[in-house]
Amino acid sequence: MNRLAIFDCDGTLVDSAAPITRAVAETFEQHALAVPPRSESRRVIGLSLGEAMRSLAPKASRDEQALLTETYKRNFLRARLEGRVEEPLFDGIAELLDALEADGWLLAVATGKSDRGLGHCLDGHGLAARFVSLQTADRHPSKPHPAMALQAMADSGAAPETTVVIGDTSFDMGMALAAGATGIGAGWGYHDEREVLAAGAVAVAAEPGDVLGLLPLGEGKLYG
Repeated sequence: MNRLAIFDCDGTLVDSAAPITRAVAETFEQHALAVPPRSESRRVIGLSLGEAMRSLAPKASRDEQALLTETYKRNFLRARLEGRVEEPLFDGIAELLDALEADGWLLAVATGKSDRGLGHCLDGHGLAARFVSLQTADRHPSKPHPAMALQAMADSGAAPETTVVIGDTSFDMGMALAAGATGIGAGWGYHDEREVLAAGAVAVAAEPGDVLGLLPLGEGKLYG
């Protein structure tokens, strides 16, 4: 059975907090709503966009939340066209991907981004061809629903017991748990370590290189 490492994107592969929180602020300002604190905007990174807006504007009606979602999409697209979207790889991610592939792991992505957004991000870093499965919010319910992880396993010929999910949020760990996979927290991302562990992570890596020492060895055991 193939071994599969499923990566979250925002907050795990790339640091995209700045353009996301900026687009959230612009969106709320345009709708004459109080701008959420940056800490709250960071916390919803990883959810599908509709779910994120429902979390940030819980008192708004469904129609108002839908309008916020569409305005955010336009703002983020405009920022990308104007060259204002920077999504740098976290230090150590490229080396982690190299090491996993060298050890025979298949790679996948499960993200709250759209297909277009993920494509722009991965193409910009020359990474798209390295992943055997790319799962986005365009085709699946928001995390922590397991659909994205289950589809990545099906695409890769992997089983839950041979799959790890590497992500920075409680949503990622909830998805891993629901799919029967092993969740490893990305401590360099946007959620608190205690929250990630409480959501089901077996461990939290402080930096990308530490992931290698936490990979499943079999029968629930970990390296290291």
